[in-house]
Amino acid sequence: MKPVLFAFVSLALAAGYAGADPLDVDGTYATEEENSHIQITDCGDGTPCGTIVWIDPASVSDGKTPETATDADGKKILGLTMLEGFKKTAKGWTDGTIYNPKEGKTYSSKMKLLDDGVLEVKGCVGFLCKTQNWKPVG
Repeated sequence: MKPVLFAFVSLALAAGYAGADPLDVDGTYATEEENSHIQITDCGDGTPCGTIVWIDPASVSDGKTPETATDADGKKILGLTMLEGFKKTAKGWTDGTIYNPKEGKTYSSKMKLLDDGVLEVKGCVGFLCKTQNWKPVG
């Protein structure tokens, strides 16, 4: 009797568990270096856009503050859109771009939400990609 009850409870728990939707990326995330936070919201067309909403004061250059920090091209970093242009697939978002403020360069990008709530973000040049895992803030 106990094995049957255990199997039933296990099956019920497994059926009730739903993994994270890889497309549900809205939220605020700490970058892998934890020196900035990126807020991802709808761009207005059903696709995600990521904006830099917080910068660690210890990570900015001497004489700068998070509010005055600039990228390689001299644009203010705080409030900068760094993720955009994505297309939806069954497994996540692809064909987007990610901007690296330190380099002033834009790369192709993919992203998806993992089952543990971590956002997997890839920046790519051709077939070579660098993957970062951004943890949710809050």
